[in-house]
Amino acid sequence: QVQLVESGGGLVQPGGSLRLSCVASGNSFSLNVMAWYRQAPGKQREWVATITQGGITNYADSVKGRFTISRDNAKNTMYLQMNSLKPEDTAIYYCYAGGTRDWGQGTQVTVSS
Repeated sequence: QVQLVESGGGLVQPGGSLRLSCVASGNSFSLNVMAWYRQAPGKQREWVATITQGGITNYADSVKGRFTISRDNAKNTMYLQMNSLKPEDTAIYYCYAGGTRDWGQGTQVTVSS
């Protein structure tokens, strides 16, 4: 089991940037495929991006070219750099560990003028 704690959310204007972090406890972080998901009000949770143990990344079409997922295995930390934010990016963002199927508690991102 992995405990995941997200941070970095907040209120930002359209076109702005935020960087989310996800810190994992335990020794299995480097063995896990990690991902970010998000859930907007009244909508189902949706996949945003994935990064493999070796750093191969994949993105949802809605964020491709604007978001960058990365990880630092030495720090047991995953990141999501979000640029050119849009109001439709407003959601709670969740960190997910694929190998152990653990979720973080989420961090709120609000994009509004």
